[in-house]
Amino acid sequence: MSHRAQGVTLIELVVVVGIVGILASIAFPSYRNYVLRANRTEGRAALLALATAQEKFYLQCNTYTATLDPDAASDCDTGKLQFPISSERGYYTITVTAADATGWTAAAEPAGDSPQLKDVDCQRYGLTSTGAKSARTSADAANNGECWGK
Repeated sequence: MSHRAQGVTLIELVVVVGIVGILASIAFPSYRNYVLRANRTEGRAALLALATAQEKFYLQCNTYTATLDPDAASDCDTGKLQFPISSERGYYTITVTAADATGWTAAAEPAGDSPQLKDVDCQRYGLTSTGAKSARTSADAANNGECWGK
């Protein structure tokens, strides 16, 4: 009578681990790129919220402002706009690069420790008072606003 051992052989286990490794090496970069693309909306949303706040400030003060202050109330005399200088989860830093009575220009750039620093295709966003949108790569090349739609 022959007695046959039951269980998994070492070769079968190595094959399964190899297959799982190959699948993981394919899936992880795709997942990482998806997360970076999903986080882009935070920078765009912060700039669009800033546009609304700037228009409200203009209606009250007849000028736009370059000074964002999350702690102070909006004030025409000091030219401060109560608006956060970082996006909701802190992935982007929001700055107004120019402002006067005729318009403003703002930018959203990845914060110092943000995972968005690895987003080489759509790293920096820009928005103007006229609604002109821009995006730049990590190499500072123009992206023709294509990142606003992704």
